[in-house]
Amino acid sequence: MSQAHSIRTSRDPGARVTIVGIVWNILLLGVKLIVGFFTGSAGLIADGIHSGSDMATDLAVLGGMHLARRKADADHPYGHGRFETLAGGIVAGVLILVGGFISWEGIVALYRAVHSFPGPAVMCVAAASIGVKEWMYRRTVTVARSVGSAALHANAWHHRSDAMSSIAVLAGGVGSLIGWGHADQLASIIVGLMVVAAGGKTLVAVLHELTEGGLAQDELSKIEDAIESVDGTREWHDLRTRRVGRETFIDLHVLVNPGLSIVDAHRISSDVEGALRRACDHPANVTVHVEPDLEELRKREER
Repeated sequence: MSQAHSIRTSRDPGARVTIVGIVWNILLLGVKLIVGFFTGSAGLIADGIHSGSDMATDLAVLGGMHLARRKADADHPYGHGRFETLAGGIVAGVLILVGGFISWEGIVALYRAVHSFPGPAVMCVAAASIGVKEWMYRRTVTVARSVGSAALHANAWHHRSDAMSSIAVLAGGVGSLIGWGHADQLASIIVGLMVVAAGGKTLVAVLHELTEGGLAQDELSKIEDAIESVDGTREWHDLRTRRVGRETFIDLHVLVNPGLSIVDAHRISSDVEGALRRACDHPANVTVHVEPDLEELRKREER
């Protein structure tokens, strides 16, 4: 890794929060496997494997962010931002698989009437894991929203899914205290379905971007208000939007007074670009095509 790349990574909040996640996942993986092995808790061992899958998706997200930082070139004139989005799709797929596995294991254990009675050590590890992973979820999703990263948002939900799987382990311990040995199986089924739903929702958002989907209506409203706030814009049409990784792309046609000079028309175009960039929460690439207001010109000629 070059020094320049190291500097960029250290300054990227998305990379920083992902690296923190890797460190915590390594610690949780080790603790869960060790305690699970010595206590004979299959649930905690499975939970440890889940933490390992978290670490794998952390690496996938880091790789996606690294590729997304490449500058635009002849092969990718709009940049490489979609590599980060693609990483989000990978994480979403893993979420669906992990959630399905958790639910399936719960169903099988319930069918076989397997009773789980985790000891206090297992319950303590599960409780600690819930706290750490929920904290990582909140921290990661905050960064994801601030930088507009689908990959980080998906990875945040992977952190929460790990917390959810630990809830199933903890439920088994609480259930054993009240004499209900099926608590962890039922919790596993419910938690697994919740993880699948989160993965599905994330995958839909990723596919929306990868298939050139436009921005949400609330974002479009802000864009439209920004256009109309610029003096000199008579009308506008052919507004198109899309997301490429963390960047928003906007292009539109603006009608101006046909009597304006090229310099004045260009100034209005620049003002529209500036207003749109300020209206967007994330970096925006704006293209404005200026057209003469032909209706105004026709009215002048009829006079």
